[in-house]
Amino acid sequence: MTWKHPSSPVTKKFKVQRSAAKVMANVFWDAKGMILLDILPQAQFINSVLYCSLRDRLRDAIRRKKPGFLRRGFVLQHDNATPHSANFTQKWLQRYGWEILPHSAQYPDLVPSDFHLFGPLKCHSGSMAFETEGDLVGESKNWFAHLDLDFF
Repeated sequence: MTWKHPSSPVTKKFKVQRSAAKVMANVFWDAKGMILLDILPQAQFINSVLYCSLRDRLRDAIRRKKPGFLRRGFVLQHDNATPHSANFTQKWLQRYGWEILPHSAQYPDLVPSDFHLFGPLKCHSGSMAFETEGDLVGESKNWFAHLDLDFF
């Protein structure tokens, strides 16, 4: 409530629109393209158990798409978020012998996916309106599927 002079103009009331919901995407990619795209259901948060089950799905995707890749070894890059550095996760990584590229302590917010991958995706889908979360997920998967190999 505000005090106004009787001759003051009427205050405009804006219609409230439902805000865009946030969706968390886990994307695993290498120089030759996307390996796995996993979208968490809305309002679900990632913890170390969910993170490790996602790694199990990543292992299966690597076996299907890149036979022999797991035996040759590779380096996984992720940031220092709590699910990534939890004891449960560290034991999982040691059990399968996955090497982790250390994340820079000086630049904790710099993750290549944030700029190189999600930035262009946001530009692509920023002007679109999605009715459901499924529409957003479908458009994201379509966008990833049609990227040139030069992008990666």
